[in-house]
Amino acid sequence: MRDRDPLEIYANSLVPMVVEQTARGERSYDIYSRLLKERIIFLTGQVYDGVASLICAQLLFLESENPNKDISFYINSPGGVVSAALAMYDTMQYIRSPVSTVCIGMAASAGSLLLTAGAKGKRFALPNARIMVHQPSGGAQGQATDIDIQAKEILYTRRQLNNIYVHHTGQPVEAIERKLERDTYMSAVEAREFGLIDQVVDRLPETPAAAVKA
Repeated sequence: MRDRDPLEIYANSLVPMVVEQTARGERSYDIYSRLLKERIIFLTGQVYDGVASLICAQLLFLESENPNKDISFYINSPGGVVSAALAMYDTMQYIRSPVSTVCIGMAASAGSLLLTAGAKGKRFALPNARIMVHQPSGGAQGQATDIDIQAKEILYTRRQLNNIYVHHTGQPVEAIERKLERDTYMSAVEAREFGLIDQVVDRLPETPAAAVKA
């Protein structure tokens, strides 16, 4: 039995519709499109190329609408494909709009990378969120030369990811290497202490400065 494509599951699921009154009458939106109007986007589930394409498109669209206004990026993801995560990461850094990241549920692996990549001072997690970091994993088969090429590539990727975590957490590379050596789970408070996020919030603040610290 083949695994179902997350996009297929999404398309066939019941997504709430929001009806609004306009000068031209009623207009209906699916809930995610309505939230997009408020500059809110979601990463839910595994990270892969299709999801990355959608997230990057939303980021670029919102930046074109207003480059000076914040974008709220909610993350609940177990991680996934590194190249897809890096596409989203680079787009977050590329656009002029500040991206505020919020972990709801879980931000693991590539999800934690995107969480910590938010604008400084605007990286949040809810009290019961879990954050997990680890080094990249993969496999290779074929001729010895091919395996050697793949081994060098994954070691390069590990250094690349380590440097990103160093940049956003302020931790020395040695501390990052130790943390990512194996699966390391953290509470929201522990993630804040390590520098992955800036604040733990238990309710939506009226302004970012009014966020409630744990």
